Amino acid sequence: MTKDLDLITIGRSSVDLYGAQIGGRLEDMRSFEKYVGGSPTNMATGTARLGLRSALLTKVGDEHMGRFLREELIKEGVDVTGVLTDPDRLTALVLLGIRDEEQFPLIFYRENCADMALSVDDVDEAFIARARAVVATGTHLSNPRTEAAVLKALELARKHGAQTALDIDFRPNLWGLSGHGDGENRFIASDAVTAKLQSTLHLFDLIVGTEEEFHIAGGTTDTIAALRAVRAVSGAVLVCKRGADGAAAFVGDIPDSLNDGQTGPGFPIEVFNVLGAGDGFMSGLLKGWLDNEDWPTSLKYANACGAFAVSRHGCTPAYPSWEELLFFLDRGIQEKALRKDQALEQIHWSTTRKLDWDDIRVFAFDHRSQMEEMEGATPEKISAFKELCLEAAVAQAAGRGGHGILCDGRVGTRALHAAADQGLWIGRPVEWPGSRPLRLEPQVGEDCGGLKEWPTNHVVKCLCFPHPDDDDAMWEDHLSTVRRLFQSCRRNGLEFLLEVIPSKVGAVDDTTTPTVIQRIYDAGIYPDWWKLEPFRTEAAWAASCEAIERNDKRTRGIVVLGLDAPEDDLRESFALATRFPLVKGFAVGRTIFGQVARDWFAGKLDDREAVSRMTENYARLCDIWGDARDSVQKQKAQGAV
Repeated sequence: MTKDLDLITIGRSSVDLYGAQIGGRLEDMRSFEKYVGGSPTNMATGTARLGLRSALLTKVGDEHMGRFLREELIKEGVDVTGVLTDPDRLTALVLLGIRDEEQFPLIFYRENCADMALSVDDVDEAFIARARAVVATGTHLSNPRTEAAVLKALELARKHGAQTALDIDFRPNLWGLSGHGDGENRFIASDAVTAKLQSTLHLFDLIVGTEEEFHIAGGTTDTIAALRAVRAVSGAVLVCKRGADGAAAFVGDIPDSLNDGQTGPGFPIEVFNVLGAGDGFMSGLLKGWLDNEDWPTSLKYANACGAFAVSRHGCTPAYPSWEELLFFLDRGIQEKALRKDQALEQIHWSTTRKLDWDDIRVFAFDHRSQMEEMEGATPEKISAFKELCLEAAVAQAAGRGGHGILCDGRVGTRALHAAADQGLWIGRPVEWPGSRPLRLEPQVGEDCGGLKEWPTNHVVKCLCFPHPDDDDAMWEDHLSTVRRLFQSCRRNGLEFLLEVIPSKVGAVDDTTTPTVIQRIYDAGIYPDWWKLEPFRTEAAWAASCEAIERNDKRTRGIVVLGLDAPEDDLRESFALATRFPLVKGFAVGRTIFGQVARDWFAGKLDDREAVSRMTENYARLCDIWGDARDSVQKQKAQGAV
């Protein structure tokens, strides 16, 4: 059978709720960040980020947290064929905190949880046969039912020529050796646990653990003696993690000193959070192992991935992409607190964003002042009309990807909330309409604190009107607000779309917008998206795209705005814009809804007619955009572009 997976990890799958406040007791945490968690789940995600074809075998509950895990794994590129739903049990939760450099309190909420219901009946031979390697973790050897499932998976892996690996992952309280409040404890001696582990160690080609984890596997707190005890029952390569001292791999006999094992370079960085560091280490190690690298190279990957993990908040969110890892290894350490290294963080952010929006058609009805000025409009009517706009957007999208909306949270709140389940790209404005210098909506707040209330899938859209001829005071006013907004977006994990329309405030030529773009990048602002006006010349598009790519080659791209232009003008604009790969789509509003809104507010249209007309208008624009893209692709194929 074709091996279309590099590895399958088996075992724990939980939602990690990380205390957002640093330096206090877990009792004093007042808010939590929600992340994917559980050692095998972390490793599946970590290896997927490094380019491996990863899958997970586990169970989640039939509820919101289970759906969260499955959706996040899909976004990360993990195969979820083996992520099964248990109708009777809840998804496991973990509460964690960062108290100081040495204390990381955590509580496991795993009583009769979904992943501990994994059984032999859940292990499908065809699924296991797809993988080059199967990776187990120690916790699922602690219960007869889950142990049987793991042993079956290992047996099938051997049958189908796959390699096997074990992360000992010893948590004493998950083996029933201590109470719920002792989740932080990493070692309690137990002859029963040692015997259970030793009965399975012969099944693995690679065994990984800390010194304490090898102590439990070997039955002694003398690390060399413990490694030799493991070697007596297993021919696996043994990799011993030594914290700040790095790690060592032992292929054959165990020498008299840990320093005599094969090693890779370590990375002297600031330790901020050790939770999840082992899973990051394992992700890097598995990347090297499955790419047939030598052990020093594999350990270099592992140590680097572990360094990323200990320097950032959270487990899975901290792990690097392959591009990020290579950049780090090539450039080296410039800031020991890696989360404060701006160049590294920009690569991390831009290479771990979720979902792909390479072709996007956005119906923009985030307009506030334009609708308020229409005859017959009231706040209540505007709110109702925006719900009709959403209906039109959903009707045109018809469940297909690549469609989106721009909708505000002031008078469009009901439509914005209704859009949550529609699979649309959702952008949401923050600027006070028409403000120059830029000012933000009161809901956002001067400190941008209102963004903390936004769902993660909402893109922050900001429209401003800077011009190269603005004086220094005006520019500083623009940039200070945009910079504050950008930093808040990153802090809250929200993508940022910046719209600039210099033509509204002064004369423009082919260099105007590129000059504005460069000045924004010079201020340390890196929008995920740009929204630009429809230029009339190829030179203007070329210069704008070059300015963006020169500063940020990983940007999401550009969407073209409409400026209430007639369809024929947009047809001409799209034909020019689609010649540039950085232009991913359009975000058009009044061309779609303008006349419909005026008629509806005046009582000349009922709801169904309004939705029908806007759906038709939106559909025509989508067709115009699609035709323009197809024409460019055809010309490229013929060598004409």
